[in-house]
Amino acid sequence: MFGGGGMNPRKMQQMMEQMGIDVDELDATEVVISLDDGTEVVFSDPDVTKMDARGQETYQVLGDPVERDAADAIEAAPADDSDDTDDDDAIPQGDVDIVVQRASVPEDEAREALEAADGDLAAAIDHVDE
Repeated sequence: MFGGGGMNPRKMQQMMEQMGIDVDELDATEVVISLDDGTEVVFSDPDVTKMDARGQETYQVLGDPVERDAADAIEAAPADDSDDTDDDDAIPQGDVDIVVQRASVPEDEAREALEAADGDLAAAIDHVDE
């Protein structure tokens, strides 16, 4: 029968190595899963395991999930980022970081999109997604 209830962990590790499976624990502080309906599933302080089986990577996330609306997350960005502004362009670094994260673009492209959108986060994200 399958299972590993009585299997020696060292023996299990040897078997996984023979099959080409590598397992690593990741030090994650937060995991965010963005859903098509605009909500996010957020795991704070999760246990994350990465398994690489012959080039196919699989991640396992364990923790207590909390659902939130993605628009609320953008609005809930730290409000104390006013100290992070540059004198010449008045776009808070926190806003740039949000656009970089949400749209997966380089920082300079995110800053340009924010400037074109007069600092509107949602419009900047839409702009770079076009």
